[in-house]
Amino acid sequence: MVNQEPRLPISLAEPLVTDPARTVEADAVAREVEHDHTHCHPHSHGHGAGLISGINWADPELLSVIATFLFMVLGGFAEHGAQAKNFAFWLYLLAYLTGGWHGTIHGIRSLLRKTVDVDLLMILAALGAAYVNHAFEGAMLLFLFSLSHTLQEMAIERSRSAISALMKLRPETTLCKRGKETTLVRIEQLVVGDIIVVRPGESISVDGIVTEGTSSVNQASITGESLPVEKKPGDVLFAGTLNEQGGLEMRATKLATESTLAKLIELVEKAQGQKATTQRFLEKAEQFYALGVILFTVALILVPIYIFAQPFQSTFYRAMTVMVVASPCALVISTPASILSAIAAAARRGILFKGGVYLEKAATIEIVAFDKTGTLTEGRPIVTDLQVIVHPGHSTSQIDCSKEELLWLAAAVEARSEHPIARAIVAEAKRRFMPIERCTKFQSVAGHGVSAEVCGRRIAVGNLKYFDGYESPERTALEEQMNAMHDAGKTGMLVGEILGEDKVATVRYLGFVAVADKVRADAPLIIAQLRKLGVKRIAMLTGDGKRVAAAVAKACGVDEVHADLLPQDKVRVINKLKESGRTAMVGDGVNDAPALATADVGVAMGAAGTDVAMETADIVLMSDALETIPFTIALSRRTRTVVFQNLTFALSVIVVLIISALGFHLPLPLGVVGHEGSTVLVCLNGLRLLGFRN
Repeated sequence: MVNQEPRLPISLAEPLVTDPARTVEADAVAREVEHDHTHCHPHSHGHGAGLISGINWADPELLSVIATFLFMVLGGFAEHGAQAKNFAFWLYLLAYLTGGWHGTIHGIRSLLRKTVDVDLLMILAALGAAYVNHAFEGAMLLFLFSLSHTLQEMAIERSRSAISALMKLRPETTLCKRGKETTLVRIEQLVVGDIIVVRPGESISVDGIVTEGTSSVNQASITGESLPVEKKPGDVLFAGTLNEQGGLEMRATKLATESTLAKLIELVEKAQGQKATTQRFLEKAEQFYALGVILFTVALILVPIYIFAQPFQSTFYRAMTVMVVASPCALVISTPASILSAIAAAARRGILFKGGVYLEKAATIEIVAFDKTGTLTEGRPIVTDLQVIVHPGHSTSQIDCSKEELLWLAAAVEARSEHPIARAIVAEAKRRFMPIERCTKFQSVAGHGVSAEVCGRRIAVGNLKYFDGYESPERTALEEQMNAMHDAGKTGMLVGEILGEDKVATVRYLGFVAVADKVRADAPLIIAQLRKLGVKRIAMLTGDGKRVAAAVAKACGVDEVHADLLPQDKVRVINKLKESGRTAMVGDGVNDAPALATADVGVAMGAAGTDVAMETADIVLMSDALETIPFTIALSRRTRTVVFQNLTFALSVIVVLIISALGFHLPLPLGVVGHEGSTVLVCLNGLRLLGFRN
């Protein structure tokens, strides 16, 4: 199970960096350059080949393109030599073989499937050119067609390689502490619970939790965060992220095959295989279009010859030119080139589209519904106010307890509860270095409050409903104070001491502890950006009360609020919103799963390491940064624009070239250049999305 390598003394502070001068930023740039210069072709076999400007010169298809060019040029020279015309025939034959083998194979496969594709059209046109003694033009057609095909594949693979490079982020081996020994093991040999040593400059091998040490970790590869995140004991680490400064020890919580990075790669690979609606339509239309081009070409040959008695050679040559320029290469490639580039650009920012169809849907979003907690708010309630109660007839110097004692008593009781509000109260007490007193006889009433004995006193913490059984002349004033807190977006918890037993028990109110889930500082700006992008309505869905929800909505600037919602109620609201336009639901992917599945586009936010979010949503935002939401919509709409540009350009070129071939005797070489040039241009235009910035 363990590699038999020499064991060396391991120090957490010992950096494992081959080049001491290499900074983290330079490392990220180097990694970007490295993956841009590798995997540039889906059929690459020359692993040891030199890579220059992202081109694998040992790739078989690229070599065939080069060979086709050489044979074509040599054949052209030989054709004009009196002594070498027979030699020209063999050179052209070699050019046809090297340039046409790929198209011939694909053409035969399409025929076996009873379909017709662009490859078959090109092969027929090249053979037709040779038949009428224009072998050089046919060889040029095959050269440019194969070159165009290779460039297309390189462009598409460039976007794919931006994702496959994520695999390089995960190291093959890691340092593992088992017992008293620390040894180097392969990550596949790690099991849940193993203690892993991560030194400065090392990538984290599997998902886990920090057990010892503090450091800053670059999580850009997973969450898209631009700044490193400080990690301390208890914090979560993701496979593929980079430990920058301090040494860490971590406990593995997932196997290497189940890490967030592995799921991220799997999601994107599936997304690349799921085609957009426009792409599926064009691929179906290609079959009928290509067959129509063949029939039209046959008509261009037969009608002029047999009806208008035109010469065969010029008629056939013109028909071959029309067959080339009418081929839908640029149309077919225009959509996948753009979609794959956009998916890759999004993944670099920690945004995962589960397919091109969701990329297209996101471009048409008119309504965005946000979950409140953890989405528009920080999701971590904090104590905002401590307010003691002055009873009638008492002066401020005669209050029953101080603010410090109020918090101390509340924290002692709430320490036994797992509610988020309870955790916030305990956290505030710890922040003030207060000891958490042990309580006894703890009781809880779900949704209302808790009580326990603290140092012989029965202390209760809860909402007004919790104290309904106790008569008090202060009830009205207390309700007014609680409502004022709710109007300010805070949740007020009343703290009281229960005096007496059972039916004769009374309560002496001590004070309020106000807790609030702070609105994200950038929430109003993000809402404004969504409006600028053309989103017509922005709603907020929450299980909180109406007063708190209204205060948060006002602070964020949303249009409508739906409060007091259970998960099934959120589904009902989403269905109602969908009646008014295409709706996106943004939530955390756990309790919002039904609503995410119901929306036209479900967006799971802050989903790194969350299985439910990755499985339920259509778009997964690995980080909880709100700015990724307008970026997602902007990228989708930009992609839709680029696809429209490509389709319009490709159609325009086809129309112009067909008119030129029919009316102005366009030479076949110019037709080939125009046709293949347009194909390459739409690829490059789509590839620009890799560098999209909002």
